[in-house]
Amino acid sequence: MQLLVVEDNQHVAAALVSVLTRHGFEVLHAPDGASALAALGPRTDLVLLDLALPDTDGFEVCRRMRAVSQVPIIMVTARTELDARVKGLRLGADDYVTKPYDVPEVLARIDAVLRRGRPSEWDERADVARIAVCGFTIDLAAHEVTGPQGEPVTLSRKEFDLLALLARHAGVALHRERILREVWGSSWKGLGRTLEVHVASLRRKLVAAADDGSGTDVVQTVRGVGYRVPGKH
Repeated sequence: MQLLVVEDNQHVAAALVSVLTRHGFEVLHAPDGASALAALGPRTDLVLLDLALPDTDGFEVCRRMRAVSQVPIIMVTARTELDARVKGLRLGADDYVTKPYDVPEVLARIDAVLRRGRPSEWDERADVARIAVCGFTIDLAAHEVTGPQGEPVTLSRKEFDLLALLARHAGVALHRERILREVWGSSWKGLGRTLEVHVASLRRKLVAAADDGSGTDVVQTVRGVGYRVPGKH
């Protein structure tokens, strides 16, 4: 998931980019409005937009972004006036964070804005209702998984959500923090053990459903990163 951080203060930007990267995001940094508009693209999932930019007003950047994209925008600024917040929201910003801010608050607002954007994204992908992985079929709409022989595999809700997330990004190693954020709605490191337990349980069920042992290769551990399922060969 790609975030675009628009921030002219290099120290603030470096710290924010570091934190967001540790939480599993791919982060691009733009120090001014012109580079922000140039960096905005189809792969941009969310923009953190500072209002005090050296070359142009952040409000103008927001207006120009909104003219070409519906990407979620969170404005980040030291301005506390109600009029500034209202203006930003009317221009199309999805949320507003006031400096100085706490990183957990920024992460929570990112999660909230991205969750609000998922239904429309899901509708666009409605034609991809089933995903095949290592002989297993994952029915995203029905929340059902069938094994290589067509037998149903009974999973808990979190196990299904975990497998579905990995399958939608087959071949890509997803960071543990991103998995926790998208499946559990939190990137709190204390949930790490919960993720490991669910992965172990999911693997056992997949192995049991595959008589030939192929279930052992579905959910793969990527050391130092997280987990993935194999992509198409």
